[in-house]
Amino acid sequence: MIRVVIADDHHLVRQGIRALLEKSDDIQVTGEAADGHAALELVRTLQPEVLVLDIALPQLNGVETARRVASERLNTRVLILSMYGDETLVRQTLRYGARGYLLKQSVVEELLEAVRTIHQGGLFLSSKFPPSVRAACLNPETNTSFLSAIERLTSREREVLQLVAEGDTSKAIALKLGLSEKTIEKHRSHLMKKLDVHDTAGLVRTAIKHRVTFLET
Repeated sequence: MIRVVIADDHHLVRQGIRALLEKSDDIQVTGEAADGHAALELVRTLQPEVLVLDIALPQLNGVETARRVASERLNTRVLILSMYGDETLVRQTLRYGARGYLLKQSVVEELLEAVRTIHQGGLFLSSKFPPSVRAACLNPETNTSFLSAIERLTSREREVLQLVAEGDTSKAIALKLGLSEKTIEKHRSHLMKKLDVHDTAGLVRTAIKHRVTFLET
């Protein structure tokens, strides 16, 4: 039995994915999460074989969640299930440890195939991607070649950047992360320097542009 946790911030979407997966006799959904932090906690406690993970999660996005699952060496393989399919984002998630990337408009059979494939140790990319994108994303050299300024940020800096872009004050971020307000202000300062922006509006624009957050412009 393949044990699966689903992470998506929309309850109806989670229920739909659960219903699709549980039609199969070899898949069991053991938990659901609405944000990245909750997904990580479920992975740590339930130790599922597969985490089906949306990219556009609040507080901690899917890219960072996948990276933390990999960095903590949790015995869970990550399948990204997202409406966003640009090549840079796909490459980034694979580089950070995801084992598959599926678009939400994919058919049910492909979702089941993706879960089974990554559970068995394989890589899976949506058939919706053109061949050129599939080849580029599965090429290790292109996946690890050039890191942009946004990718050179630490995991904590990216988390702070996402929360800033989502409208949280330094005080609110400090409370959420269990840090001092002074530490958050230092992170803000480092972010502006690294990203070559000069105010909060610049940080928000950069976060949206580089898919650190998925707020609408």
